[in-house]
Amino acid sequence: MRIARFTTGEEPLYGVVTGDVDQFGEPDEDTTIVALAGDPLYVGVKLLQQEHRLSDVRLLAPVLPRSKVVGIGRNYAAHAAELGNDLPTEPLMFFKPNTSVVGPGDPIFYPWQTQDLHFEGELAVVIGRICRDVPPEQATDVIHGYTIGNDVTARDLQRSDVQFTRAKGFDSFCPLGPWIETDLDPQHFADGVRVQTHLNGDLKQDGSTADLIFDIPTLIAHVTSVMTLLPGDVILTGTPEGVGPMQVGDEVEVSIAGIGTLTNKVAQR
Repeated sequence: MRIARFTTGEEPLYGVVTGDVDQFGEPDEDTTIVALAGDPLYVGVKLLQQEHRLSDVRLLAPVLPRSKVVGIGRNYAAHAAELGNDLPTEPLMFFKPNTSVVGPGDPIFYPWQTQDLHFEGELAVVIGRICRDVPPEQATDVIHGYTIGNDVTARDLQRSDVQFTRAKGFDSFCPLGPWIETDLDPQHFADGVRVQTHLNGDLKQDGSTADLIFDIPTLIAHVTSVMTLLPGDVILTGTPEGVGPMQVGDEVEVSIAGIGTLTNKVAQR
């Protein structure tokens, strides 16, 4: 099931996206969205008699994290190597504020404080219920679904500040979308799911979640051993190699097989 958040120009709604999709989860022109009676994280999936063509609505960030976005750093060996970092011996956690979340088509704002703004395409895990101290073998019980994230990073500020808060926390630095796929389970694919990032149509990142240093059950177990996760919280699982700079006017597309494509343009703040 593909759960989206959308607007027709009025109050935001949640809906189920129906119709055929291609190998990357991209919908065809006849795809529709059926409205739901509230946020399915809290009221379940209750369909309304209200249907729209997907092309007639504006998609929003599919989830508004209730409290936090937890990022995982250096979770692909090749990405750690390209930035000259050692491999972590346990998951490296950082926070992105929920105010950094934007949706598909929203601008990524280029702050004046940085001269080196980077894209980082990632698989994002959406948490479905309150959880703490979750063992790895029960991790799937707390997952609502998966979406696509772009862990936008001011690379020069990351280097100068040492810790990641400012470099990854600006407004618009966490695009999410286009929807939440509840039926995907990356762990069931021996080759993982493919994560690709294009910048202005040029392929920059091409990786697979099979290359994660710490898999998703391990990440959930580690994070929840430290803090309670709430419904709608998001875990960004790390980015493959190939990260690089974006400029004002650039368009970045992050695609994940089985989910879809998240597209955003860079604008001057």
